[in-house]
Amino acid sequence: MKPWIALGILSLLLSPAGWTQAAGKSALDKPTLEAYLRHLLLWNPQIQVSISDAKSAPMPGFKEFTVTGSYGEARIDEVFYVSDDGSRIVRGAVYDVNESPFKSELSKLTTDLHPSMGAPGAPVVLALFSDYQCSYCRQEAKQLRANLLKTFPTQVRLYFKDFPIDAIHPWARYAAIAGRCVFRQDAPKFWDYHDWIFDKQGEVTPENLKGRLMEWAGGSGLDVMQLGRCYDQRQTEAEVNASLAEARSLRVDSTPTLFVNGRKVPGSVSFAQLKAIIEFEIGHVEAAGKGGVKCCEVALPTPLGK
Repeated sequence: MKPWIALGILSLLLSPAGWTQAAGKSALDKPTLEAYLRHLLLWNPQIQVSISDAKSAPMPGFKEFTVTGSYGEARIDEVFYVSDDGSRIVRGAVYDVNESPFKSELSKLTTDLHPSMGAPGAPVVLALFSDYQCSYCRQEAKQLRANLLKTFPTQVRLYFKDFPIDAIHPWARYAAIAGRCVFRQDAPKFWDYHDWIFDKQGEVTPENLKGRLMEWAGGSGLDVMQLGRCYDQRQTEAEVNASLAEARSLRVDSTPTLFVNGRKVPGSVSFAQLKAIIEFEIGHVEAAGKGGVKCCEVALPTPLGK
């Protein structure tokens, strides 16, 4: 056999297309895709895996799959793209240069019937997923309440969303239900409740939560009987569950998690860091309103440039 012929055959066998044909595997087959992703993501047999049916991907030649890994209350959704011949798997986001890079997140974030503070119609919108029993959420809440509106009185609006982590925080869900009950009865008083429950976080237990809540409500001007009925009947739990479902669709897996004009900012960040992000977004919105700014242009000093 001529050397170049042998090299050609070897190249074919080592090429991705040649390997796919030899192996006979296709990621369009769900068990094959699951096995591959378990190895990739270190998901052991204890983790339950479900894979959605294929749908059209935002790029030609690929199918989109949502892969969900779950263990107890924990759940993670990942999106993967599989080539039409089943030989390629792409993990990551697909962006349209003509759209916001956060279009997908913005389409999932809701603002109606959520507690909020700040200027209506503000250029920067924050959505905060939080857990009343989370110590990092307490820190985040205190710094936001102390600094956000003082620093950005007209440029920012914040929406509060519930993400109680039931697996490790036994009273967080009930506190979220209570917060929604307060908001339903008297929206402005939600922020009084928010500050109170975070301030008393170290004193609250599953056993004393209702008693402490009723004691607080008695001095707040709320209808205590109405609040107690709402809490006991868990009338707002569907709202908490809807907030949880929204968070999962956005791949939120920890608290606190902020979205700044759709940009995900997970974990507790210093206010200095958040301030810089908000200022960047304000500048971006202003530039977009002016039709954009010129960047990185080399120009000669001609009369047309004056």
